[in-house]
Amino acid sequence: MGAGTILLIVLLLLAAYAVMVYNRLVTHRNRFKNAFSQIDVQLQRRYELIPNLVEIASKYITHEKETLTAVVEARNQASKACTAAAKNPDKSGVVGALAQAEQTLGNAMGKFNMVIEDYPELKADETMRDLHDELTSTENRVTYARQAYSDAVMRYNTEREQFPAVIVANTCSFVEADLFEAANDEVYKPVKVSFG
Repeated sequence: MGAGTILLIVLLLLAAYAVMVYNRLVTHRNRFKNAFSQIDVQLQRRYELIPNLVEIASKYITHEKETLTAVVEARNQASKACTAAAKNPDKSGVVGALAQAEQTLGNAMGKFNMVIEDYPELKADETMRDLHDELTSTENRVTYARQAYSDAVMRYNTEREQFPAVIVANTCSFVEADLFEAANDEVYKPVKVSFG
């Protein structure tokens, strides 16, 4: 066997290996995109429930319009960010923007829930209770979907950073995927409880 034949065999083996690495990266990228689509489904479900909650609450709450408006505005911004992220979850920054919008929505919903506590007749409304239970169920599904997405992103990012896959990843534009993380460090601080 000549040197040219050996070189050709080595080059073919390297090319085959590069194709195998490329295909693994594609598989992992598609898995995290699919995992994000599960988040999208649950968030869209939540975005559909929130206006119904606000509508029912507005019948009982007359002087808390600012809170209701904040919830609707935060919901609209989060929905817009979710649509942008769903189009291309591997684009840098879109998942982070969604996480920020979701945090704003979560804060607005927290204030909304505190207002509801001041209205026993609203808490007693059967439709409101059903919608609130549905929203709670959806929140649990969102949490599960976010965990699955984070796991898929971690596997993808690990795969694309390992040598020699990093060479193929950089050559073929496999960019790092963003985790769906809290956008504010405040959520990691311990809650202060006071009884006096």
